[in-house]
Amino acid sequence: MYQKGMISFAGGLPHPSVFPFHNIAVSAFPANTVIDPAAPQPPAESVEYAIQRELTPSTSYSIQQGLQYMPSTGMQQLLGFLRAMTERMWKPAYADWEVMANSGSTAAWSLITQLLLERGDYILTESMIFSTSQAVFIPMGIKAVPIASDGEGMRADALEEALANWDESKGRRPRVMYLVPVGQNPLGTTMQLERRKDIYEVAVKYDVIIVEDDPYTMLEFPEYKAGQPSTGPDPDVDVDAFLARKSPSFLTIDYQGRVIRMDTFSKVLAPGSRLGWFTMNKMFSERVLRATEVQANGPSGFSQIIVGQLLEQWGLDGFLKWQVNMCEQYRVRRDWMLDAIYNEFDVVPAEETDVEGAIGQVVYPKGQAHTGPALMSFLPPVGGMFIWIKAYWRTHPKYAAFAAGRETPENDFEEIFWKTLIANDVLLTPGWYHDPYQGDDVHAVEEAGAGHYRLAYSFEPKEVMDEGVRRMAKVFVDEWTGN
Repeated sequence: MYQKGMISFAGGLPHPSVFPFHNIAVSAFPANTVIDPAAPQPPAESVEYAIQRELTPSTSYSIQQGLQYMPSTGMQQLLGFLRAMTERMWKPAYADWEVMANSGSTAAWSLITQLLLERGDYILTESMIFSTSQAVFIPMGIKAVPIASDGEGMRADALEEALANWDESKGRRPRVMYLVPVGQNPLGTTMQLERRKDIYEVAVKYDVIIVEDDPYTMLEFPEYKAGQPSTGPDPDVDVDAFLARKSPSFLTIDYQGRVIRMDTFSKVLAPGSRLGWFTMNKMFSERVLRATEVQANGPSGFSQIIVGQLLEQWGLDGFLKWQVNMCEQYRVRRDWMLDAIYNEFDVVPAEETDVEGAIGQVVYPKGQAHTGPALMSFLPPVGGMFIWIKAYWRTHPKYAAFAAGRETPENDFEEIFWKTLIANDVLLTPGWYHDPYQGDDVHAVEEAGAGHYRLAYSFEPKEVMDEGVRRMAKVFVDEWTGN
């Protein structure tokens, strides 16, 4: 409580004189840095700043501020920056929206599940889900209702069908939806504007709250062009052109304030910052604030002052440029992995094959397009960090005999083949790791005679990526053709 002339004996604040830091000196990359993914080196130039014990004319953050108890919403200077960026990028469709800092998307999602869901509830998800996202709600006795997906993610018609035909005998109809619309983890799908509008209108019809978890929002690429040489990062990125062509947030169409958006610095600065933010209406933000006050009490002060001052040094235009440059980094890495797949296999557009249900590209042994067995299919991603492959067990020469008498042969074969890949020194994430939890007694199979794996192109250097795909190709071809 602040009142002019008040002497306060009320608050138990540590005295700032005992905070044992003179200053925090930071040497950071310039906002316009372009790193060569093939030979990554830090730039010679740097942005230097120091956060002092007290505010100075050159800084908006201080140690005494950042290391003291502070409002659970986050520091006002940081919130002002995030609000300006949200307005620049999304222009939310209603007036009374707010931003609030959090300790990263995992903590943020945990908080939201506790506020919006109760034991025995169901939650709407995409056909596959990031494992940690559901690890939050499974112990709460909550089950997923996976909605069929296609090349853009969740299908609006499948969502409508699930809600219209809900069986009330098993519990109340789901009223919360969780989705990752750009570079979905693990599917790699990216949802465009018209699909978002269709999903939103179904949510309005059935009064569903949309939780938009969008950690990869700035990692949205042009389509991959097979057969064209992969180019390095563009040093002259146009931020406005990037923002104009990228898919919009649900916030841009949210005229009712039913979207809770979660953003994070994890993918564009560093996951160790453990810093992100919500954008939501005032009713939601008041409840989230009350819950934050009795849990983490807000994100780390160290993270807020270090990141906040860096953003101020860079400026909004600089931070947007930095993010678009990050997008170029992962676009190159995406191209590397797809180049390797095209080099090791014959890859054919799905519409030119007779493989039922395939979308994107169908993969055959090298030199055996259309004549050899279809090994897998995948959709070249236009965002995120992952390629999701569907492996066709039904074309494997030993699968029919293996499947006889088994309840879920697809899952069993997926695990066995996963271990075969490991034995050949290549590690993928198996599809069962991302199966939405529908109860202990439900063992879902998305497609008969098929399994899935997730490949991440975010980390390994090109030569290692090439070797990993070569090993993967050898295992697939040897298993399917007996070579």
